[in-house]
Amino acid sequence: MTIEQHFERSGAWLFRWRSYLPVLLFALVVAGLNGFRYPDGSQSLNLLWSAGCLALGLLGLAIRVWTVGHVPPRTSGRNTDEQVADTLNTTGTYSAVRHPLYLGNYLMWLSVALVPRSLWVPIVVTLVFWLYHERIIFAEERFLKGKFGDEFLEWAARTPLFVPSFSHWIPARLPFSTRVALRREHTGLLGLVIAINAVIVLGDRVVTGEWRLDPRCAAAIAAALAIYAITYLLKKTTRLLHVAR
Repeated sequence: MTIEQHFERSGAWLFRWRSYLPVLLFALVVAGLNGFRYPDGSQSLNLLWSAGCLALGLLGLAIRVWTVGHVPPRTSGRNTDEQVADTLNTTGTYSAVRHPLYLGNYLMWLSVALVPRSLWVPIVVTLVFWLYHERIIFAEERFLKGKFGDEFLEWAARTPLFVPSFSHWIPARLPFSTRVALRREHTGLLGLVIAINAVIVLGDRVVTGEWRLDPRCAAAIAAALAIYAITYLLKKTTRLLHVAR
């Protein structure tokens, strides 16, 4: 087996199991709470720092929402069995970066990794995230190259892999669909809010020796749960979020 075949095979395997990567990343973040202390001994400053981390995570989620709200069907999906791409996305966020969904994922996990304020945690999370996704990206791009040929090569030549550049920006081919975005990304906000608040609670436990949930954190979780529940019910019991794309 050549190294390219090995990369492609391992990338396909990692692609199928990528939903479990958050378990490993969260374990790294929890490990970073060893010896955790509030900044200047202030819980309020800790919550302010965590709110800034949440803002970074929401930026990552916004990139995902913006991306999936513009894409055609059977592209940029959450499928895990195999690569699917009926068309090659080259407009909108895909004209600025080749893998905007992974960029969004990275910012979301970086935001969680920053909560403990331990330097090694975001560094290790970044390395693990990149090593994991490098193989997946290799397999995805081999698939796209095989299916779309010169069209893929021309797009890849002008579009950065992971760090966005807007020098070749092309407006999205399709209008933004709020219903598509809600249907496909309704879990993202809840997961992000729960992950960050779980780290906050664990940090409080390390400092105080007590389990407690700050009312502001509880309110954030309740709001995220409400949004998730409403969207889930609409998705499962009505056709309000159904679109022909």
